[in-house]
Amino acid sequence: MRPRRQIATGTIALLPVWAVVVVAYLGTIAWTVLISFTGSRTLPVYDFVGFAQYERLFGTSRWIVSIGNIATFGVLFIGCCLIIGFLLAVALDQKVRAEGALRTIYLYPYSMSFIVTGLVWQWIMNPELGLQRSLRDAGFESFTFDWAVNRDMAIYAVAVAGIWQASGLVMAILLAGLRGIDQDLWKATKVDGIPTWRVYLSIVLPLLKPMIVTAVVLLSVAVVKAYDLVVALTRGGPGIASEVPAKFVMDNLFERSNIGLATAASTVMLVTVLTALVPWLYAEYFRGAKGHG
Repeated sequence: MRPRRQIATGTIALLPVWAVVVVAYLGTIAWTVLISFTGSRTLPVYDFVGFAQYERLFGTSRWIVSIGNIATFGVLFIGCCLIIGFLLAVALDQKVRAEGALRTIYLYPYSMSFIVTGLVWQWIMNPELGLQRSLRDAGFESFTFDWAVNRDMAIYAVAVAGIWQASGLVMAILLAGLRGIDQDLWKATKVDGIPTWRVYLSIVLPLLKPMIVTAVVLLSVAVVKAYDLVVALTRGGPGIASEVPAKFVMDNLFERSNIGLATAASTVMLVTVLTALVPWLYAEYFRGAKGHG
């Protein structure tokens, strides 16, 4: 009797939380999708126009450019953060001196907001004030580092700033995973004469899969939400050279007063995330649970 009563009490206690989730989260998502099928401009209206907003969206060059930019940024950001973070974790796992200080230094950039990171790198890449000016004044007249104002390099400038900030987070996650590996495993590989690089590639990385998945999920969320870093560093420019979907949505929602187009873009972003996330969730949890059962 008592367990049932405790379950009932816990369920009742969680009702407000579930209400918030359903109304404030799922409800707003459903409302956003609904508005994307209307001709809403400054204020939401309910004159349904079918897929007109989506046709207009994919006919907008700015949106197409933003998709290409977020793909480039995402691949570079996630890939480089994983590689650099793993290398840093391996280095710190060697019981180096001042490990605590180094760990803090590597992780410190992640404690800053993307706005601060963007402003810092905007100064560094400013051709009149930053690294380029400093080195030219030092005698390196041909040195160029103007990525933030270079149309061809602007999105790479955003990627560099993001990698600098988030690599420390990956380092911390993977270092925790490395510290959890049984030391007997290392002793066995040394006895067998397996090269160190082979151990990391064939044994350690598979063992770190849960940590790597966690890091990828966190980094992917940062990619989808990439807005403040772009605004602080390049403002989406030069022109629309570093435009990203999140900035496209915010600009149309608040500056261009086009709610219908903004919600259509938001819905496309949602569907894209779900398309990538649902198969992974099924493979990691539901299929595994079914096989175990």
